[in-house]
Amino acid sequence: MYLTDRSQPVQADTDQGRRRGPGHGVAPVVLVLGTVSLITDISSEMVTAVLPLYLVTTLGFSPLGFGTLDGVYNGVSALVQLTGGHLADRVRNHKLLAGLGYGLSALCKPLLLFAGSIGTLGTVLALERTGKGLRTAPRDAMISLSTPAAHQGRAFGVHRAMDTTGAMLGPLAAFLILRAAADGYDAVFGVSACVAALGVLVLVLFVPGRRRTGAADESDAKPPVRVREALALLRIPRLRALAGCAALLGLTTVSDAFVYLLLQRRAGIGEEWFPLLPLGTAVVFLLLAVPLGSLADRVGRRTVFLAGHAALLTAYALLLWAPAVPALVPLVLALHGTFYAATDGVLPAALAGIVPEQLRASGLAIVGTSQALARFCCSLAFGAAWTVWGDGPALAGAAVGLLCCAAVASLVLRPADPTR
Repeated sequence: MYLTDRSQPVQADTDQGRRRGPGHGVAPVVLVLGTVSLITDISSEMVTAVLPLYLVTTLGFSPLGFGTLDGVYNGVSALVQLTGGHLADRVRNHKLLAGLGYGLSALCKPLLLFAGSIGTLGTVLALERTGKGLRTAPRDAMISLSTPAAHQGRAFGVHRAMDTTGAMLGPLAAFLILRAAADGYDAVFGVSACVAALGVLVLVLFVPGRRRTGAADESDAKPPVRVREALALLRIPRLRALAGCAALLGLTTVSDAFVYLLLQRRAGIGEEWFPLLPLGTAVVFLLLAVPLGSLADRVGRRTVFLAGHAALLTAYALLLWAPAVPALVPLVLALHGTFYAATDGVLPAALAGIVPEQLRASGLAIVGTSQALARFCCSLAFGAAWTVWGDGPALAGAAVGLLCCAAVASLVLRPADPTR
């Protein structure tokens, strides 16, 4: 089983990528989609930055209640990813499905102003994550199909760097709004809705739709992709290995919100500074996404992917045993950002040489869904463990689980070159 995807199967899009992308550079569609993601992430991260504190301190949710909502926030998008990926391949219009997803998420932002109970909040967050689930696989498929297989890591790294720029600006905007506005949380939700609408507008106006070449007519003449064809991707050993290891490691990946809550408690950070914690992760992610993506193209995606989880394990260890010194906060956030830079774009990049072009969105959805569902289960389990035993034992269990799962993944995802 390989994560390095050195070989090129039939229908791999290396030649097509060379025609569509400027050599070793980045295709224009990647930059435009990166801009859409940047704007959308400003909107999303404004909400994400304040939501844990809003739910726990303002609405009085228990860790279990918050873990349930956080699980819904991640789990719903996982279930919908399969639908979004298959429909994008079936109608052969990735932009349409991505646009529907971005639009639905934007419509849900103002509804947060009226959601005050766990039921209404759960419904709004589920709808917002439905939009994310619809857009993720089609968007990543557009990136993958516009890039040569040998440079997928760099392309996804550029996109994730732009996406993370938005993730960096979002918490900063939330922080400034909370300090300036009397009704801070409502102001954050309102501004977030306006920014999300701008992201949808950029997508509609500037992201190209179907190819306007003869290849488009030839593609339309083919029968629609059936569910059976998408499910048959699971017969590919390397795809099964990727999906299985993504799920295994996801089971021990504590959600960002819990990491920030734990860091706030360990370091004694004031509530007014809490929205800035995601900013630290985002800065490191931004700085390392492209270099680590390019490194993965050169030395193998397995190595970089597993190194990212080693960084996360080190962050867990610091939260468990390090004293509350001033350096604790930047160290944990740096390791957290390194984890995302080494894994978030590397995983979809590994699929370029595995999944045929006409099923690319479906393949991305299968792997993404396995990972997101596992993280959904982790949120529920971690919230329950925190409520029953406390935050320390809960995190210790996650750390031990991550160490064991990473060891298993390193064996399953054997490199093509045994010397690596």
